Amino acid sequence: MYLTPKTKQLPIYQRLGERLVKADIITPAQLEKALEEQKISGGRLGYNLIRLGYIDEDTLVSFLAKEFGLDSIKLRQINVDKSLISLIPQQVSERYQVIPISKEQNKLILATSEPLNIFILNDLEFITGYRIELVLAEELAIRETIDKYYGPPIPPKILEELREGTPIEIRKKEKEELDLEKLVEEAPVVKLANHILVSAIKKEVSDIHLEPYRDQVRIRYRIDGTLQNFMDMPIRLEPSLTARLKIMAGLDIAEKRRPQDGRIEIKACKKDVDIRVSTVPTLYGEKTVLRLLDKSSGVKSIDKLGLSKGELDKFLWAIQRPYGMILVTGPTGSGKTTTLYAILNKLNSKEVNILTAEDPVEYTLEGINQVQVNEKIGLTFSSTLRSFLRQDPDIIMVGEIRDIETADIAIKAALTGHLVLSTLHTNDAPSTITRLLDMDIEPFLISSSVIAIIAQRLVRVICPHCKQKIVVEPELLTKVGFSPKETNTIKVYQGKGCGFCNDTGYKGRVALFEILTISDDIINLILARASAEKIREQAVSEGMKTLRASGLEKIKMGITTIEEVLRVT
Repeated sequence: MYLTPKTKQLPIYQRLGERLVKADIITPAQLEKALEEQKISGGRLGYNLIRLGYIDEDTLVSFLAKEFGLDSIKLRQINVDKSLISLIPQQVSERYQVIPISKEQNKLILATSEPLNIFILNDLEFITGYRIELVLAEELAIRETIDKYYGPPIPPKILEELREGTPIEIRKKEKEELDLEKLVEEAPVVKLANHILVSAIKKEVSDIHLEPYRDQVRIRYRIDGTLQNFMDMPIRLEPSLTARLKIMAGLDIAEKRRPQDGRIEIKACKKDVDIRVSTVPTLYGEKTVLRLLDKSSGVKSIDKLGLSKGELDKFLWAIQRPYGMILVTGPTGSGKTTTLYAILNKLNSKEVNILTAEDPVEYTLEGINQVQVNEKIGLTFSSTLRSFLRQDPDIIMVGEIRDIETADIAIKAALTGHLVLSTLHTNDAPSTITRLLDMDIEPFLISSSVIAIIAQRLVRVICPHCKQKIVVEPELLTKVGFSPKETNTIKVYQGKGCGFCNDTGYKGRVALFEILTISDDIINLILARASAEKIREQAVSEGMKTLRASGLEKIKMGITTIEEVLRVT
C-alpha cells in the first residue's frame, strides 16, 4: 500500500543538502563541491552528488523516502501500463519529472524524484482529475522512463523549433564562409545534432545510423551489438543535419555524390569521445554512420575479457612467448581490437619496443609507438610493417592482415625473433589455418611462425535487474550441446525486460573464446594441408574449448541465454 505523502503537511523545508549533512550522509565539504558543480553544469543537487560519487541513488532515494514518509520503488524493474501514460501530457511529465505507474479507482500513483516540489500535487490533480499520491524513484530512472514511454526523446515541438540541447565541445576546427555552413550553424540544427550525439553517449551506443527514406529520416542506435530505433524525423531535416555532421568531421559539405570518411573528437557527458563518420549517397539522401569510441573508458585488462581459468592459462602462455605470431579472429564487431589492446597493455614495459600499425588508432597507449595507416598516401599495413623491421622492434601489432603481402611480411617478422599480433576475418580458429593456406602461405611457414589463434564472439549479458529462471525442455538442451546428464541439473535464465535494459532483457556483452595453440600434432596436420575439420578434431582432443562450448559454459553460469549462443556460434 502506498503511503499518503507528508508533503501536504510540511509548510517549510530545509534544503536537501543541509538535510543530508545533518544526517551525516555527506560532509559540508562535499556539499560545497556539489553546489559548485551545480552552478557550472546545471542539474539538480541530488544528481550532482551522485555523479561526484558522494552518495548513490539507493541511499538518496531511501533518505528522501524516510524524510517525507513516502514509499520508494525500483522504477527500472517496473513495466508501466502504457494506457496510463496518456493521463499525463509529455510536457507536464518532463516539467515535474513524474511518471504514472498505477491507478486505483480515483487515485493515480506517480513516481517522482522531487518530493520538495509542493506544487506537484495540486497541479497534477487539476490536470488529471485524479487524487495524486507520490512514490519516490531515482532521478535518472525517471528520465529514462519518460524517454522510453513518450516516444522519441525529441518531441515534435523540438523537431520544429529544436529547444536548448546539452552543451558539447567540438575539438576540431570548423570550416567557414559557405552558405550551407551558415545555415547549419543556426542554433536549431546544432542542438539537434548535439542531442543525438549526447543521447548516444549516455546510452553507451557503439554506432549511430542516420538513414534517409522517402518521407522520413530513421535514426537507429546500436546498443550491445543490436540496432534499436531511436527516433524518426521529417526528411526535410536531413540535408542540414548531414551537413552539420560533415562540418564537425571536416568533410566536404558540397560533395554529395561520393562516399566520404571523417573523424570528430568531442568532449561530452564528462567523456572524451572519438567518432568515425562515414557517408554514402542513397536514393533519398546521404546515409551517415557514426562509430563512437569512448576514450575515457580506457583499455580492458586481460582478466576482464571474460576468459575462463583454462582459457586464461592458454592466453597468458601464448603472449609470454618471446617470438611468433598470435592471430585474433572473428567478424567485424566481435571485440578483436579490445583483445589486442588488452594484450598490448599487459606486455607494455620500459624493456620492450612495441610498434603498432592501426586503421584507425582507437586508443592511445603510453609507451607504445602507434602508426595510423593511410592508404591514400601509400602508408599501407604492408609498407608500415616493412618500415617497422628497421625500427628494432620487440613486439609488432598489425591491425589486420588484408592481403598476401602483409601476411608474408608478418610471418617473416615472427620467424626472425619478433612477437607479432594481428587479426583475420575467419569463422573460427581452425579455419584460420586454411585461410592462410588459401593465401598461398607455405605450410612450413605457418607451422613455424603461428603459436596461437584466438577466435571470439560477443554475446549479450542477461539484465541483472529482470533476470529470471525459465524451464527448457531437455531435448532442446541436448540439441544445443549439453550432455543428457547436464540437462537434469542445469538452470537456464533469461531477462524479462525492464526499464534498466530498455525491455530487451540484456545489458552489456561478454566474449566467447576459442583458443587454438599449435602443438606438434597440429603442426603435422598443417604440413599435411589437413582440413579445418581435422585440425578442429585434434585441437578439441587436446583440450581446446570451441566457441559453442564456451557459450554453453556462459549459459550454465547464468550469464547469457541459449538464443544468444545460437545466434553467434
